[in-house]
Amino acid sequence: MNPATILVIEDDDNVAQLLGHLLRRAGLVPVLLADGRAAEEHVSTQPPAAAVVLDVMLPYRDGFMVAASIRANPRWRTVPIVMLTAKSLEADVERGRALGVSDYVVKPFHPSAFVDRIKSLLPPDR
Repeated sequence: MNPATILVIEDDDNVAQLLGHLLRRAGLVPVLLADGRAAEEHVSTQPPAAAVVLDVMLPYRDGFMVAASIRANPRWRTVPIVMLTAKSLEADVERGRALGVSDYVVKPFHPSAFVDRIKSLLPPDR
């Protein structure tokens, strides 16, 4: 079985590198993108990832717009999305839930708990 691919959309390079490291260490394959436009292009042209980690505050297209694009794409519609953001207002969490986001993690986060949350969204055979 091939390791699960996790699409990570995060514009802060330090955070993106940390997430990539954590996911690789957990036996997963991260694909790192730094802005909403690149994320939408990826979703429209590439096969679905096993899960998406999505920041809210991104250049070009924010995470809510990207989540809506993912949910509108028939191939990606059921892919779990984890919003990882500093935006912790209840309205932001509700907006994410309304778009079909699977989980909402507020920065700063605990690395092992983050990986556990990602793994909990993957099919058992991953």
